[in-house]
Amino acid sequence: MALLNYSPPTNPYLDVVYHDDDIVVLNKPSGLLSVPGKHEDHKDCLETRVRKVWPTATIVHRLDMATSGILIMALNKAAHRHISRQFQDRLTEKQYIARVFGEFEQPTGEVNLPLICDWPNRPKQMVDFERGKPSLTKYKVLEQTSVMQEHSGKQHTVSRVALTPVTGRSHQLRVHMLSLDHPILGDKLYAHSEALALASRLQLHAHWLKLTHPVTEKSIEFRIVCPF
Repeated sequence: MALLNYSPPTNPYLDVVYHDDDIVVLNKPSGLLSVPGKHEDHKDCLETRVRKVWPTATIVHRLDMATSGILIMALNKAAHRHISRQFQDRLTEKQYIARVFGEFEQPTGEVNLPLICDWPNRPKQMVDFERGKPSLTKYKVLEQTSVMQEHSGKQHTVSRVALTPVTGRSHQLRVHMLSLDHPILGDKLYAHSEALALASRLQLHAHWLKLTHPVTEKSIEFRIVCPF
């Protein structure tokens, strides 16, 4: 599916959080693809930019184009194998910050709903109890505020939440929040018109990642302040 008006941010062109001989950790901006798209106009992406500096860099995990935050890449095959195994075996820990529509009844909870690609409407995902893959998200409400919608003048409750994905399915956090009737603000794929109008970008940010260094075997963690 072609991305309409793909004009990824270029300032900064590359935001490097940390690097050594084995890994490079980056702050991906909202609006930039993690990997190249099929269309020629979609070749500019985080992976392409990183390889101009570190030609051996390979992607280990991805963030949606509209999502910002921490992304780690491997700089050699051994590091790639090691980190990929950590993600596959759920040995990494990560947390996202999101602003969502509405007020939660419970301050903490979890969403355990199987997900599968909504093929006729791809890249959208959907809940499917027969064919979906197990998917689990934990959430914690951090703050709830009242926000006025500019054009209509309506007041809406907006909740700031910490989201911890136990599994790593495509669009998992976005669909799980939608399933609770709390779509993420600015989500062009899943939000209803009111939630979409309350933010100019998807209000989802990967702000914390913890894993084991592929060489030192020491636990390392990275945080990036949420931009919204």
